[in-house]
Amino acid sequence: MDPLNPFANEQQGKTAGIISYFTIFGWLIAYFGFHQNNKTSLGSYQLRQTLLLHLVSMVLRFGVAVVLGLIWLSTGFFSLYSFMRLFYLALLIIWIIGLIGAINGEKKPIPFIGDAAQSMFPTI
Repeated sequence: MDPLNPFANEQQGKTAGIISYFTIFGWLIAYFGFHQNNKTSLGSYQLRQTLLLHLVSMVLRFGVAVVLGLIWLSTGFFSLYSFMRLFYLALLIIWIIGLIGAINGEKKPIPFIGDAAQSMFPTI
């Protein structure tokens, strides 16, 4: 911690939180580059949320691709693609809400998964 700027450590936690929202690689950069040696409560909070958000996003993308591929191969019916666009839109809205919270330096849980992330990853 910088003795001349007591808020430098908290600012670094805010930066880690913001960077973590940009892909899983951004999360890795935020964790190893900003958070690992200078842990802050805000950084930990945001990193937990974004980790679960990225995991849910990956499961939906790859899991849905497999299911839709099987349905399309077996029936030729591909209208579930339009239905899944709603889930992707919901993830985008959740991502935007979380990013705004990180930019403002708030410990505000993102809808649906924010509270679960805090209990699932307590060691971050």
